[in-house]
Amino acid sequence: MAIDFRRAERLPNLRRGREPADPGELPRQRRGVTPQMHGRYPDYDVLEQASHWDEVTREMVLARVERVPPIRFFSPREAATLGELCDVLTAQDSEPRIPVLNYVDEKYFEGRLDGFQFDDMPDDRDTWRTVARALDEEAHARSGAATFAAADGEVREAIVSDFADGRVQGGSWSDLNPRRAFAVVMRGVLDAFYSHPWAWNEIGFGGPAYPRGYSRFGSPHLQAAEREPWEGREAYDEDPVSHRPEQPPS
Repeated sequence: MAIDFRRAERLPNLRRGREPADPGELPRQRRGVTPQMHGRYPDYDVLEQASHWDEVTREMVLARVERVPPIRFFSPREAATLGELCDVLTAQDSEPRIPVLNYVDEKYFEGRLDGFQFDDMPDDRDTWRTVARALDEEAHARSGAATFAAADGEVREAIVSDFADGRVQGGSWSDLNPRRAFAVVMRGVLDAFYSHPWAWNEIGFGGPAYPRGYSRFGSPHLQAAEREPWEGREAYDEDPVSHRPEQPPS
């Protein structure tokens, strides 16, 4: 059944149970690649602009797609658990996926830290490893699964939800401030995910603009004036908020 994306009922706060809309309802990607091959910009591929980037930028961006770094920092067991965690956090449940953990692993293997850490937390690298142990313990306690990666999808999502809200305790969680640990993990996940061209396709980001530059800074009410010719165009232009019903569905 065709989906009318202009209807506000798709907004999370207006859906029954406040559940997010199924991303599979979005248009299928026709050009380029997005996670799971759907998105709001189905005819947009940021990599088509690669010839307009300077050589250093082009090499760096293309490497993210063509030369995915191997796992070298985390152990195989840690990588299996943390890879599933990254997929849950980014709602990647089918291919193609952005290999988020590979870029997190590369960062720590090369010793590139963020230059700060919470005063009640260990080194970020130790935080990730402790989170991996804690997730495995939590999955075993809740479902008997040997590891977090081996647990049922609903179990994994419930654990991650409690982790995000700081509702986990005992075992290896005791070695961390869970809320701080979630902030550390989420910072790394978002950095890796949104530095990848497939994510740029998903959100319609125009990508690097050097040396060409951005030139269109028009009125916020004139969308055409704001969009550069090479930037993505949504499959629909109307703002669903302006169409929202008086009351959410019961």
